[in-house]
Amino acid sequence: MAAVTSFVVDEEDLEALQDDGDTASIRVAFDAANGCKRLEQRVIRFGPGRSAQRKLAGQQEVLYIVDGRGRLHVNGHTHELEPNMGVYLAPGEAYAVENTGPQDLRVLSVLAPEDRAEAGGERKVTVRFDDQPELEASIERSFRYLVNEDAGCFDVTQFMGIVQPSKAPFHSHTYDEVGYVVAGEGIAHVGGGSFPLRAGSCFHLPPDEVHCIENSGDGPMHILGVFHPSGSPANRTYQDNK
Repeated sequence: MAAVTSFVVDEEDLEALQDDGDTASIRVAFDAANGCKRLEQRVIRFGPGRSAQRKLAGQQEVLYIVDGRGRLHVNGHTHELEPNMGVYLAPGEAYAVENTGPQDLRVLSVLAPEDRAEAGGERKVTVRFDDQPELEASIERSFRYLVNEDAGCFDVTQFMGIVQPSKAPFHSHTYDEVGYVVAGEGIAHVGGGSFPLRAGSCFHLPPDEVHCIENSGDGPMHILGVFHPSGSPANRTYQDNK
């Protein structure tokens, strides 16, 4: 059976799955089943306590802490987790997430293929949004890198896009991208349709798919994007001047 392609799904509409003995409740937004062949985007809620251990076999993973606080246990080290933080987990690593608070620790996870046997450069496990410089992509958009080659990750780029009220020209990218609306509201114009976006919306932009993200609200939209293969969020191929 052919995969069903979709572009936008809402976190609240996704079925939550949880294994016995684990603190993690997992909602899969995009994977091969709905047209996203190389990436798997999931929203994970970790309940209080320490999760079951996870091991990355043939994959790498980037996390974004949406809300809540906790600790990441990986490679015999402990890393504090806080909102607006990116996390890079390399192929072959085993880790567990400890939720130290009474409320859920909500995490956006994206799994990607293991394309390179060894990453070079300095390895960073966690990257704080507040520590990263803001870069201009266009008049209406800026962004901050979270996980990229500066963290030792050479195949995946994780970034926070900041979109001002506007409707950008239609364009496309050569990479495969999944996004998650952290704050704000707007419209995804993609695949010949227009889909509302709000906090908690997940979307998929396949390679070379013509689209634009419109911020229809009064303030900036914050969108957590992850794409493969790695590159710059500023790179676009413009289709027209609409």
